[in-house]
Amino acid sequence: MYLELIDEFAAKGRYCFSFNEIAEKLDASPVAIKSALNRLKKKGELAVPYQEFYVILPPEHRVRGCLPPQQFIPHLMHHLGEVYYTGLLSAAEFHGAAHHRPQVFQVVVAKARRPIECGQVRVEFIFRKNAAVIPTEPRNTSAGIIQISTPEATALDLIGYVRHCAGLDNVATVLAELVEKIDVRQLAEVAALSPVAWAQRLGYILELLGENDKANVLADSLHGLHFMPTPLVPGTSIKGAKKNSRWQVFINSEVEPDI
Repeated sequence: MYLELIDEFAAKGRYCFSFNEIAEKLDASPVAIKSALNRLKKKGELAVPYQEFYVILPPEHRVRGCLPPQQFIPHLMHHLGEVYYTGLLSAAEFHGAAHHRPQVFQVVVAKARRPIECGQVRVEFIFRKNAAVIPTEPRNTSAGIIQISTPEATALDLIGYVRHCAGLDNVATVLAELVEKIDVRQLAEVAALSPVAWAQRLGYILELLGENDKANVLADSLHGLHFMPTPLVPGTSIKGAKKNSRWQVFINSEVEPDI
């Protein structure tokens, strides 16, 4: 009975369901249903990345113990009724600027969430209060559509959340690959939604990468705003660091992109 229903879901291209959805379709007690689902989980036919949220595992994904995140995250966030977008290094990978494949799938949310570990799959949630207004674009996956940050929003998030991105050298390396896809006018629009310090740091990195035209447009868009002196790497001492006068950035770390 349970397996037939799950096979029916899979036949329709559905690989995610909630406990409530399946309980509504079956004439059985919640205890009996959970027991049956747990048996299927132990057999490797189901995974549970989130409480009472199940994913069906085709044979090719059973070794990893979970579906790839891009195949279940949109459904999970819809189930939770929350805003999200794929961001940071995971978004950069969608844009062809991964450099190294990220070891964790990064999702930006407007509500703080604990990370997910399901089999070999890891999902990190990064809190951004105004995630709902950050520009995104849809991408097709084998399980539907997932929202990812635009190249411009990705660039600013990489700078803003550098500690989630394996350090500034890695961020600069990814930006060097991402920069050709950045529309500077759209970058200016996203910068208006972000802390000014992020734009200051990004402007400095763009110049460092030789992208002076893009840096100039970004600087023009910030004209009239008051630049507060800011460290290139937050949380690191600025003692003895030189300050870039244009961007008001203390160069408290050498930047060595792998390009």
